[in-house]
Amino acid sequence: MVSMSSEQAAEYKRHAAELAAEMVEDGMVVGLGTGSTAAFAVAALGRRYREGLRFVGVPTSLATEHQARELGIPLSGFGEHERVDLTIDGADEVQRGTLNLIKGLGGALLREKIVASASDRLVIVADESKLVDGLGEHSLLPVEVTPFGWEATARRLAEVGAHVSPRRSRAGDLFISDGGNLILDCHFEGIDDPAATEQAIGSIVGVVESGLFIGMASEAVIAGPTGVARLHVAAQ
Repeated sequence: MVSMSSEQAAEYKRHAAELAAEMVEDGMVVGLGTGSTAAFAVAALGRRYREGLRFVGVPTSLATEHQARELGIPLSGFGEHERVDLTIDGADEVQRGTLNLIKGLGGALLREKIVASASDRLVIVADESKLVDGLGEHSLLPVEVTPFGWEATARRLAEVGAHVSPRRSRAGDLFISDGGNLILDCHFEGIDDPAATEQAIGSIVGVVESGLFIGMASEAVIAGPTGVARLHVAAQ
C-alpha cells in the first residue's frame, strides 16, 4: 500500500475528483457519488454549475443529496430519467487491470450500486493507496442485509469464507443504512474470484447487495505523488 499522510491523500483525492468533474458536459444526467473523494467531485461540479454548466444530479446517498442541495445542484431520480450519462464515485479498493471494485464502507453501497448499474459510464476517483492487485487485500467487504434474521444471514456468509462483524454506530447500536438495512463487514483471506464471490454472496437469502462492483467501472482517475493517471480496463 502507498504510504501517505492524510493531508497528502486529501490533496490527491481533490486532484482526481476535479479532473473527473471536467468530464461532465451540458445536458448530462450525472450520478453523484458518496464518500470523501466523491465529495470533492460534487464540490467541483457545484462550482461548474455556478459558472454556467447545466446538468442534473442523481445522488447516491442522503449525505450527497444534502451537499448537492447546499451547492445549488438540481437533483432528479429514476422516475424522470431511465439512465445516467456519467457517474463519478469513489472506491475503497480498485483492482489493477480489471477496475473491479470494493465500495460501500461509507454505508451507501445499495444506492451507489443502483446508480452505477444504470450509468452509461462509471468513473472512479481515488488516491494511489486504493489500488490493489487483488480485492480484499486491505479493505473489508461490506454486505447490506435485511434487519430481520441478520444473524442467520451472517452465518451463511461465514459458510462462504467470510469473517463477519455487524457494523455499529459510534453509540454502539447497529448501523442503519440509508435504505434502512444493516451492514455486515466481511473479511476474506483474499478474493481470488470476485465474480464468483459476488454471485455466492448474492445467492444468500437476506442479502440485499454486496460491495463488490464487478465489471462496472469504465475508467479510474488515480492521483498520487507523480500526478494523475487515467486507467482503463486492460485488454484481454
